Amino acid sequence: MRDLQLPARPLLKLLSQLDMLDDDRIPPVVPWFRELLAEFPEPMAAELNIWFELMLAGSTTTPRVKARSSRWIRRIARSALPALRAWADQGKDSLRSITRDDVLDVLPDSGTRRANMLQGLRHILRPLKRRRIVFTDPTTRIFCGMPTATIPLPVEVTDLRQILQDQTAPRAALSALVIFHALTSGELRIVLTTDLRDGRLFLPNRTVLLADPVRDRLAVYLDYRNSRWPRTANAHLFLSQTTACGVEPVSNVWINDVLGVPARRLREDRLLHEAEATGGDPRRICDLFGLSVGAALRYTSTVGQDGLIEYNLRNAAPRPRGRVVG
Repeated sequence: MRDLQLPARPLLKLLSQLDMLDDDRIPPVVPWFRELLAEFPEPMAAELNIWFELMLAGSTTTPRVKARSSRWIRRIARSALPALRAWADQGKDSLRSITRDDVLDVLPDSGTRRANMLQGLRHILRPLKRRRIVFTDPTTRIFCGMPTATIPLPVEVTDLRQILQDQTAPRAALSALVIFHALTSGELRIVLTTDLRDGRLFLPNRTVLLADPVRDRLAVYLDYRNSRWPRTANAHLFLSQTTACGVEPVSNVWINDVLGVPARRLREDRLLHEAEATGGDPRRICDLFGLSVGAALRYTSTVGQDGLIEYNLRNAAPRPRGRVVG
């Protein structure tokens, strides 16, 4: 089917549901992790391999373990990798010999690198301790610290106009929802066609009164959706060639690919603009976009910063309230 440029995933799912699929494919994460283990001493490699197989397949025996995705396993392994390599270079051939002082020696002093590394080590050592592969968890009672705070930056108005003026129906609808109403990619994925009614979008935590340009773009997209997939059983608003054959939502990767820019960047720009327009009122942002107070303060704290003001003056023309820039 791939040679014919047809999607194989829907057929694989159907055969699996009918109990007719003998899937003997090896997940790409398996050879990747096997290659990773080659640089560690044999005892440590064996312990890490036990953790890997436990996370990949899960376990229904006590203590139960939920199977994790390949993406999660890669993230945890990469986070812990600098510490594991440092211990191997120091001549430590087993995780059983790792102490609290060893963990403190390899941890960065603060910031995101410290938080990520300690999180990765804990996700590896704690399951091994519960399985009695290691005797103690040396990461216990070590303060993780806070990730390094990032400052949201606006997007150039010329780029926003270019995205909004694109006549491609999926991109026009997606970009309008993000640029006008700051929807997250997670919200875009799960929104259903039945959530659109009476000029409003009904989300789980808030109701959005849609701007007129957004309604127009959504109307065009719905016509496109109905003409291309008239018999789809998928109730989600946004469909791809793959998900139209099933009932799953589209992926975050698909949304970002269609937009041509991460949805997070467009959302941050909208929130920054609202913070500037309201004089840094966090309650207004919380009410409009469903953010927590802490998340809203990340945007209101930028109001009045010289660097952002100069950036806006240099790159942005005056914008009307409501971000009707198309």
